[in-house]
This record gives sequence, structure tokens and C-alpha cells, in this order.
Amino acid sequence: MKQGNIGVTSENIFPVIKKFLYSDHEIFLREIVSNAVDATQKLKTLASVGEFKGEIGEAVVRVKLDKEAKTLTISDRGIGMTAEEIDKYINQIAFSGAEEFLDKYKDDANAIIGHFGLGFYSSFMVSKKVEIISKSYKEGSKAVKWSCEGNPDYTMEEVEKADRGTDIVLYIDEENENFLEEGKINELLNKYCKFLAIPIAFGKKKEWKDGKNVETDEDNIVNNTEPAWVKKPADLKDEDYSKFYRELYPFGEDPLFHIHLNVDYPFNLTGILYFPKVKNNIELQRNKIQLYCNQVFVTDSVEGIVPDFLTLLHGVIDSPDIPLNVSRSYLQSDGNVKKISGHITKKVADRLQEIFKSERTEFENKWDSLKIFINYGMLTDEKFYERAVKFNLFKNTDGKYFTAEEYKALTEPNQTDKDGNLIYLYTNDTEQQYSYIEAAKAKGYDVLVFDGQFDVHMASMLEQKNEKTRYVRVDSDVIDRIIVKEDASKVELTADQMNALSKVFTAETPEMKDTNFMVTFESLGADAMPMMVTQQEFMRRMKEMAALQGGMMSFYGQMPDSYNLVVNTDHELIKSLMNKVNDGTDSLVAPLNSEISSLQETVNKINEMNKNKKDEEISEADKEIIKENNDKISGLNSKKDEIYKEFAQKEDMVRQIIDLALLANNMLKGEALSKFVKRSTSFIK
Repeated sequence: MKQGNIGVTSENIFPVIKKFLYSDHEIFLREIVSNAVDATQKLKTLASVGEFKGEIGEAVVRVKLDKEAKTLTISDRGIGMTAEEIDKYINQIAFSGAEEFLDKYKDDANAIIGHFGLGFYSSFMVSKKVEIISKSYKEGSKAVKWSCEGNPDYTMEEVEKADRGTDIVLYIDEENENFLEEGKINELLNKYCKFLAIPIAFGKKKEWKDGKNVETDEDNIVNNTEPAWVKKPADLKDEDYSKFYRELYPFGEDPLFHIHLNVDYPFNLTGILYFPKVKNNIELQRNKIQLYCNQVFVTDSVEGIVPDFLTLLHGVIDSPDIPLNVSRSYLQSDGNVKKISGHITKKVADRLQEIFKSERTEFENKWDSLKIFINYGMLTDEKFYERAVKFNLFKNTDGKYFTAEEYKALTEPNQTDKDGNLIYLYTNDTEQQYSYIEAAKAKGYDVLVFDGQFDVHMASMLEQKNEKTRYVRVDSDVIDRIIVKEDASKVELTADQMNALSKVFTAETPEMKDTNFMVTFESLGADAMPMMVTQQEFMRRMKEMAALQGGMMSFYGQMPDSYNLVVNTDHELIKSLMNKVNDGTDSLVAPLNSEISSLQETVNKINEMNKNKKDEEISEADKEIIKENNDKISGLNSKKDEIYKEFAQKEDMVRQIIDLALLANNMLKGEALSKFVKRSTSFIK
């Protein structure tokens, strides 16, 4: 028997491994099984080149639990190791500067494994003792047993072993006895070893017999050694891709499209990406891409490794150029990873362009689900935008689809305003904004459907990239003010009449939480509605963007909603109401107006006399007269407001006109809606 000291000058290698790998300690099984697979593949390689002339026989890695002995054993029939090889690869784990090694990597255990080949030592995270029993494939080799209890001391002795290969026996410690549960080992094998290239056997298959699960004689192979992504696209059919998707996501809905990645220059990359059916709640769809290195699972947290918008996709990416055991921060800054990321973006864009060109009808049918991926990519990745602009689609209210170029050709002749701006109209709710859409269509205009969660952001980006182009929601103003073809018709009301109507409508406008209304006047023609509710495009868009982005945009999100009550002065109802206001309030308002006019005239005269004086040069008497008159004017205006308010409360037509406008904008609810219905019934009588 040989006793010795593992080649690390500091004795804290094991505490470092236990401490800094603890948060991810389940990877020990990946490391040990991967080593066993490597050993088996190496034997196959040696056989293929004639360096091993024996029978390969059963090339299976076996995982065995013994709950009584509290051991977990991983066995292979690969190349095995001689005593000299164990001494070189296991004992001499730090070839130079062990102190420097520990100091440099003590805060990054993944980097320890990645840089020093310490995958085997991850076994000590869960074990109080580890044994290696190995016999080399080389002729005349003696079997060797190596044993260590998680400190720098080890023993190594010759033993009997009938077959070549290696058994790693882990004596699981008390803190990690969950790794002695069959369910837990199944879970880890399924997560980390599901697609390893050598069969992994864990126990025997079971079948239901006499009311219970009974083991059969057949090995329970837990992995698929030839997953779809390692095959050539030419050898696969659509059903093969669908079958593999269900293997990855057993409960997932069938995807929209797949993209098979198969690159061997300037780096090696294989994989299959799927576009899942999803429209909203994108956060729930992340972490669905699995990253592999030579069929060994690395991570499903790929943000920063693949382009952000592709984290919404599902599938597998495999590249030997992606290091297996390094930290996320290393992956995100690695040059190869960045090249791979850029290439994946290009491949995705090229595949979508190909589908669009060859199968446009199918592409359009799936657009509502594809849109979220493509829009997100265009917003976050400039190179993807440059490619995607050719197949990014606009859908209009008639359900027709257009590329940007096609839609510009359709709308430019009719939707260019008098200043040369091309105005794209859109709706985010075809039902709620129906009357506004119809008003636009009556003018011969087309209306887009923007009901996705990135549409507002897309509109802003497209406005920046295309000069003299604006996207305006169809209910943001009356249609003739959205696309201004000529100077607007003049409102034929005096200032006093507009003030009177404004006070009357304001008095009956309902109070809504975090909502402001402002009465405005437009000449819209006798056939237009008597009143419309509009919301200014800029502020509404800022609030919508704030709801999605937060951060600096949250300022807009905290502001109240502001709406315009646009009064159509050409409508017969408004003309009739104006006459009623005149008849019902003139006798009360006229004396007040006369008095206000007199007071204002005095104020104006004093201001005229003092217009060239500084404030300190104006007499106190003049200042006092101005203050008294202004106070009186304010009081008289308040009396006028009360007169208009009393009139409005008695005239049901005022509230009816307002409620009709609110109803058309889906803003009339609850008690107000009930009162409107009752009031409408009385009008029918």
C-alpha cells in the first residue's frame, strides 16, 4: 500500500471546494458521470485508430445507489487508469504555485474546476470519503484502489478487478443524504446527463405488476445518446423536430417554427431553437434555452450568453467552444461566446427571412405569436433590426399583413399631411375604438392594429429611424386634426359663448381618480359626433412606456391621465344647447359681465398709466384699487360659474352629451352608466 500527500502545499483545498461550490454542489454528479463518458469515448477512439485491439463490449456508464452503505457508485468500462496516472491526474492537482492557485480562485469555485481540471474533486462536496477503483485498458495493467477522506492524505493499493474501467465510490456525508434518494439522482441525471453520448444506466426498468412497480432485467437507460441537434438537418423530418421538442418540454404546446444550427467554422456550434406560442408575460418564458458543451449540460440561464431577445426562445445550443466549468461573468465576456451570440442572431434572422419568402401565408398565420420575439429583437439588437425590417409585418384592422415597404406604398398617397408627414394610424383595441376607426376609414385612411406589449416602443423607434413619419393612435384626436390636410374650419362661437359652454360641460363632467378633462372646441361638420373624447398621443405613449419600463420613465407613469372633451360646434345638439344656455342664463349673467367689464376697464386704465414704472414706483393707492377690483372680478366669475353649474344640473342634455362621448370611449361605468341608461329611457318617452 502507498500512502502520500496530495500535491497541494496548502491544506485548505477541500474547505475551499466545499465552501465555494456549496451553492451549486449538485454538479458533482455531472462531473463524475462526464468523466466516465469521456473515458468510454476515449476507448472507442483508441479502438478506431487501432491502438486498442480488444473487445469494447458493453459501453455503458452505470450509476448505483446503496442506501445501507450510504454510497453512490459511478462505473464505466473506459480506458481506466494505472497507479502512475492516478498519481499524475488525481494527486498532483496543482502543478505549480498551489498557494497562488488557492488565493486567485478562492472566490470562484467554478473557475477552479475550469482551470485546473478539478471536476473529480467536486465529489468531496457531498462525500466524507471517495474511492477510485480503476484498471487500465493497457495490457498487463494492475487494478488500483485510491482512497481519500477529504484531506490531503490518501492511500493507494493494488486490488483485484476483473474488468477494465473505473468505479468512483462516494461515501455520502450526513449533510447530503438527500443524494441517496433515487428520486434525487433521477432528477440530476435528467438535468445534467440527459443527452450524454454514452448510455447511462441507473437501476432497472420497472413495470406495473400485481398492483405495484416491479423491477425487470432491462437496464434503465436515462439518456438519449443521439439527440436531434447532433444529427444533420437533411436526416430529420418535421415530426423529428416536434418529437424532440416534446422530449425537452413534455407539457409544452407545439412550437411555431424551429431553426437548426449547424456550424463548423469559424467555431463549432450545433443546436435547435424553437419559437414557442406565446403572446404576453414574457418573463415566464425565459430560461428555456439549454446550453450544452459536447452534450454535457452547462446551464439554462443564458442571459448575456445569447442575445437577450433569444432568451424568449426554447431549445438547445451546444458548443465545445463554450467552456464547461466557468463562471457566468466569464462566459459573458468571453470572445468565442460573443462570436457565437452574433452568429445565432444572424442564423435566426436568415431562417425567418427564408420562411417569410417561401411560406409567407404560414408566416402571416403565425405572426401574432412570432411578433413578440421579432419586435423584442428589433428593439434590443441593432444588427437583428437591420435584417428583420424586411420581414417585420404590420397588421391592419381588416386582418391584412404588410411589410414596412408595402405599407408605406399603400398609405403614403392618402395619409401624408399638409406638412409632408406620413401619418400611420393605429388602434390598440378595435372594439373600444370602433367609432374612431370608422371615422378614419370614412376618410379613406387605413388603421393598423397595435395590441402587442412592444408596439408603443416600436412606434417610437420607427419614428426615429424614418424621417417625417409619425404613428398616432386613432383616438388621440379628431381625425381631421390627426392628418391635417388644410387649415381647420373656424369655430363660429364668440369667446363668451365658448367660455359659457366650457363651464356648463365642466360642471357635469364626472370626477375620475387620477384623470383630468379639458373642454376644447372644433368645427367638425354636422355629421360628426356632438362630443368626442381624445387623449394626446405623446403623454399617453409616455405613460404606456412607463408601465412597461419603469425606471426614469416612472415620472410619466405617476402623472394623471389627461383627456380632451372635444365639442363639435357644427352639430345641431350643440347649437341647440348653446341657445338654451343663452336663454337660461343671459338675464343672470349679463349684469355680472357688465360689472366685470367695468371693473376690468378700471384695472386696465391703471395698468396703462403705470406701464413704464417699476413696481416700487407704483402708488399704494393704485395697487389697492387693482387688488380690490381683481378680487371682485374673481368673486363675480365664481357667481357666473354657479349660474352655469345650476343650469347644467337642470339640463339633462348636458350630461347626456358627455356620457355619450365617455360611453364611446368605454369610460362610462358603474353608477354613471346606470344613470345614463335611465336618462336615455326618459328621452325616448
